[in-house]
Amino acid sequence: MSEREKFVFEPEAVCRPEPLEPAGKGPGSVVIRPEKRKFAVDQSVTLAGVRLKNPIVVASGTFGFGREYGQFYDLSELGGICCKGLTLHRREGNPPPRIAETPMGILNSVGLQNPGVDAFIEHELPELRRHDLAVIANISGNTPEEYGVMCEKLSAAGVDMIEVNISCPNVKAGGLAYGTKPELAAEVTQVAKAHAGTVPVMVKLSPNVTDITEIARAAADAGADALSLINTLRGMRIDVNTRRPILKMNTGGLSGPAVLPVAVRMVWEVSCAVPGLPILGMGGVAKGEDAAQLMLAGASAVAVGTACFADPYAPVKVRDELAELAAQQGLARVADLTGGVRPW
Repeated sequence: MSEREKFVFEPEAVCRPEPLEPAGKGPGSVVIRPEKRKFAVDQSVTLAGVRLKNPIVVASGTFGFGREYGQFYDLSELGGICCKGLTLHRREGNPPPRIAETPMGILNSVGLQNPGVDAFIEHELPELRRHDLAVIANISGNTPEEYGVMCEKLSAAGVDMIEVNISCPNVKAGGLAYGTKPELAAEVTQVAKAHAGTVPVMVKLSPNVTDITEIARAAADAGADALSLINTLRGMRIDVNTRRPILKMNTGGLSGPAVLPVAVRMVWEVSCAVPGLPILGMGGVAKGEDAAQLMLAGASAVAVGTACFADPYAPVKVRDELAELAAQQGLARVADLTGGVRPW
């Protein structure tokens, strides 16, 4: 177990004041030194065969390609990064306003603005490869064929995993989102698997369905190596003075703390419906306890997203709080939380 995978926690520490000697400190200063035996918590987990040094991944669409956040800390502190959603060709996204705050999160209708898969491979992937973390490429397509082309390109480029966003409209099915019908979800999963080579394919599920377990089973039966959930919940805000929607596209995806209970419930339902299939849980994670809830519900790893906008250090804080929680409960591994819920 490497130093990055190990968290040392000192439970019920007895604190004893000692003289503080470093220069610049005045007489009588003290430092609190805990006195208790230490033990290490193994933070490493495995997601679809990919080993992560810790279970914290940053969610697609909230972290860009990591360049901005890399100014705050070494990205190697993370278990992985789900990169900003990629399309086959460059996309400018939706017109503004496309972000709106809510009491417990945000609504967004950014519209998948991105430089395109080729530009990502040429300019962003080499920079990410300088860091010790799993690189997960998130892709969106208008046709199954577009998903296939992107999977081939990304597999050849050497990403660690491909996250397939099935919340996109299928132009061949009258604009119906892939993630709303089991047969459409299965179709795009099969195409992705056929073109991804040995790279694991993780299918990202939408919560905007009647029964998410139907979609999960369809993706699993089609060969998905893992599932990620939940994507954003569709919402809307209206300016009562202008009587216009705040977002230019009228509606957007709700994320942030408000969606955590929905995410926990859906991760639990999906883990029961497709036992054994790895899950990357996400939705409203801002604290270590939030991440623990998703893991207890069945997630193997957890993504932090919207919280990064309020605090760039949120993923690192969640990682440490989660490890501390595991240590307090006497666990040797953070992975031992997965699936540990005890339903009534």
